[in-house]
Amino acid sequence: MPTIAVLDYGIGNLRSAQKALERAGADAILTAEAKVVKKADGVVLPGVGNFGTCIEALRTTGVDQMALDAIESRRPFLGICIGMQLLFERSEESPNCQGLGVLSGEVRSLPENVRRPQMQWNAIHVRKNSQILKGLDGKWLYFVHSYAADLSPNNDMVAATCTYGNDVVAAVQSENVFATQFHPEKSSDAGKEFLVNFVNSCRGI
Repeated sequence: MPTIAVLDYGIGNLRSAQKALERAGADAILTAEAKVVKKADGVVLPGVGNFGTCIEALRTTGVDQMALDAIESRRPFLGICIGMQLLFERSEESPNCQGLGVLSGEVRSLPENVRRPQMQWNAIHVRKNSQILKGLDGKWLYFVHSYAADLSPNNDMVAATCTYGNDVVAAVQSENVFATQFHPEKSSDAGKEFLVNFVNSCRGI
């Protein structure tokens, strides 16, 4: 059973991600202790809410550096929802705040011709051969967001999209970093299937 550190920076229902990872077969620990994160087989950065508030909380708690160190160590790393957006350089939601800058690009508002937020189940279209997305093409997962990564669907980082007016980035992958705009912990069987794939990557499978 791999140990997965769920980064605790005090915002949102972080425990739901922890419990979902436990159901997927991990020893998931909600933590803000660097020594625990350093020993973990994989690391997860969940999040809900405002980009600026979340990045400020990350920096205030020192969790930002733990996330960066984990990524640099080449261990499997997963960002969820705002946790995905925080990995980019900046967001239109909080233009005066700098993101973690792990992924190149910006997060922008969903277009005006769709209802914001997207708060619904939506089918994902897998665009990149990824073990973590194995078996998930066409599966329905749960989204709650008004902002999304501003990337072309043909960008090498884009692992999956969904259709919401236009193509919307649903997941990205860059080396050991994977991130989803959908909430796997709220996505029933398909979400568990995704998390099992991530837990297996932490096992080295």
